Amino acid sequence: MPVPRDPLLAARLRLLGAAALFSTGPTAIKACGLGPWQVAGFRSGVAALFLLATMSDRKRLLRPRLWIVGAAYSGTLVCYALASKLTTAANAIFLQSTFPIYLLLLSPLLLREKVRRGDLLFLVAVMGGMGVLLLGHDTVTAVAADPVRGNVLSLVSGVLWALTLLGLRWLERDAAGGEGLGHAAVVAGNALAFLVCLPAALPLGPSRAVDWSLILFLGVVQIGISYLLLTRAMGQVSALEAGLLLMLEPVLTPLWAWAVHGERPSGWALAGGAVILGAMVWRTVHQSATASEPRLEPPPA
Repeated sequence: MPVPRDPLLAARLRLLGAAALFSTGPTAIKACGLGPWQVAGFRSGVAALFLLATMSDRKRLLRPRLWIVGAAYSGTLVCYALASKLTTAANAIFLQSTFPIYLLLLSPLLLREKVRRGDLLFLVAVMGGMGVLLLGHDTVTAVAADPVRGNVLSLVSGVLWALTLLGLRWLERDAAGGEGLGHAAVVAGNALAFLVCLPAALPLGPSRAVDWSLILFLGVVQIGISYLLLTRAMGQVSALEAGLLLMLEPVLTPLWAWAVHGERPSGWALAGGAVILGAMVWRTVHQSATASEPRLEPPPA
């Protein structure tokens, strides 16, 4: 498919492509016959190698600060992968999408960024959506073996993704010292996730060729190529438009799971997810009025 000559159109298509690829994560994870720790670790190992190969300056990995951010990102990757095995795809993505709550609560403490009146309204709306979602009772199925534990891990992944975003903002505070460290931090995070999961992932046991094909897809495409598409697009579009286009991820995630696994979210999950997504759309539009506020972008998990 040829790349459009219009840079803005090309950036929009890249963002939509990134969101679509991000959204395949839970469905591919559920289809893989390897255990949760194996999927989480090996997909991150593949992603680390792929993204390392695309780095222009690997000396950036020697900076200690980015490994701190990478640690938070590795926790996001592991918790979300485990949650995707244990609960429904809808719950996993909707509960992780509560990360702006923690971002708003932690920004004043860690980055000395002010919370505005509109932020508090947004926080209440997202918390309300989270409460509605958790009211539902999810039944145990072949692709959602432990919904309660999976829901908890999804919430933890949201907290860790908020810390990751704060860390990336911290790295970029000094343009001369932090510029371009985001890519390196993602490499570090995936490498750490692989190392953390490896002891629990061994011994391997029986596996199929399709399982390793899915691992390669998750590492190279769902994380690696998605990240490259995202970063190459962000310089061409506003934070408002990027945030809205990336909303495609939580919309598509439950649809993939339904089409492939026949997974049907509960009415409570759909209602709570609608409140969370609605609040995020409103927040994305509202934040465009102040360029200095932190961007609340959906997570690449």
